Amino acid sequence: MTDDYTGTAPGTRDLGGGLTLRKVSVGPMDNNAYLLTAGTDQLLIDAANDAADLLKLAGDAGLRTVVTTHQHHDHWYALAEVVAATGAQSLAHTADAGALPVVTGTLRDGDVVEVGAHTLEVIHVVGHTPGSIVLAYQEPDGGRVHLFTGDSLFPGGVGNTRGVKENFTSLINDVEHKLFDRFPDDTWFYPGHGKDSTLGTERPHLPEWRTRGW
Repeated sequence: MTDDYTGTAPGTRDLGGGLTLRKVSVGPMDNNAYLLTAGTDQLLIDAANDAADLLKLAGDAGLRTVVTTHQHHDHWYALAEVVAATGAQSLAHTADAGALPVVTGTLRDGDVVEVGAHTLEVIHVVGHTPGSIVLAYQEPDGGRVHLFTGDSLFPGGVGNTRGVKENFTSLINDVEHKLFDRFPDDTWFYPGHGKDSTLGTERPHLPEWRTRGW
């Protein structure tokens, strides 16, 4: 893994085993989009905005897959144009798929998404939206875990649940039990906006997040 990756966009990181990550920020809401490349196979996480920039990022290799982390418009604004230009399959959780302009396949908790010889596990976390997902990738030979969390987890807290107590309770429970309880402190996570962090950095603040309710 490269040592000069800072967690800000733009950035490039070697995830091991021939898998490369490129992070960019697009659109007026500074959405993060993540391109995973394994040889000539490529997967894009969130075709958020600026289709021309995303297609340029993908380059001649194109895209096999686009995964949308959740149904909010700022995370799929460029989806239809990117899919039309590349012929990529468009995947989203079944609970959010109906809000997207194009979906060719749906996902559920525990499914896997492939890029080259690598797999990312789908983890369903309910609260920011009904069908929000996290994608989990583990480096070869039991190496570091990488989580692509959409708007469900950020440095400093979970995603916005718009003051709905039931949604916050669902989200904080899923984030704590499905992410923090499962993965170690060195797990790196990549949110839908802003800078990355690790679970170890955020873990001490979980009680504070619960108490404040956001």
